[in-house]
Amino acid sequence: MRNILAIAQRELNAYFASPIGYVLIGFFALLFGWFFYVPLAFFEQQSMGMGMNPNQTLNINQMLIGPTLLNTTVIMLFLFPLITMRTYSEEKRSGTIELLLTSPITDVEIILGKFLGAMLLYAAMLAITMIHMAILFIYGNPEWKPILTGYLGLLLMGGCFLSVGLFISSLTKNQIVAAMATFAVFLMLWVINWIGQFVGPTMQSVLAYLSLTEHYDDFAKGVIDTKHLIYYASFMAFGLFLTAKSVDSERWRG
Repeated sequence: MRNILAIAQRELNAYFASPIGYVLIGFFALLFGWFFYVPLAFFEQQSMGMGMNPNQTLNINQMLIGPTLLNTTVIMLFLFPLITMRTYSEEKRSGTIELLLTSPITDVEIILGKFLGAMLLYAAMLAITMIHMAILFIYGNPEWKPILTGYLGLLLMGGCFLSVGLFISSLTKNQIVAAMATFAVFLMLWVINWIGQFVGPTMQSVLAYLSLTEHYDDFAKGVIDTKHLIYYASFMAFGLFLTAKSVDSERWRG
């Protein structure tokens, strides 16, 4: 565990030793702020219109928080390739991968450390967005349980994307190639359920189950289903398994 934490700290230091960490957090906060403001303005407009009819109420969780968190998943498509592109590609380009692979650290510890470092950066991004939720609690009365489940779903989905990004980064030493390939795979995972609309019902069910976004819908509604937890955990494990095989082949080639 000590080695995993050391690798994770090394990854975090690498992110913030250059502007990339601050830029990623800044862009994430900016885009989340926009996704938060648009439904908030609509909710405010609807609230003013409903003022003449006190018998009808508006649900802030359904109209504001749920759509905001669901739209936040779009940000992953664009920012997560920038998080994972350097994890292994930079190591290969700079030549430090040989030192890392010959150190008294197992491949699993290296992979888990890099994954944990990326997850901590992502957690820091989500922590910034809690400011917006705090504002809602100050001026309103939203339900806190759907918010927690929504953030849990974001963490799990983010972990799946990061595990795939690690695997793709381990295949090349070019960060741009890693970023573009990761974005392409992310986009495919995003629209895979749309493709199911043009195939038979059996294949449509399979593609819908493979879709990362389909499994997040219940989290955004405040529902925690075991099948979604198993899916996300299995997806992350499979992505890290592929990364381990890629790193192992790199060790043998080296």
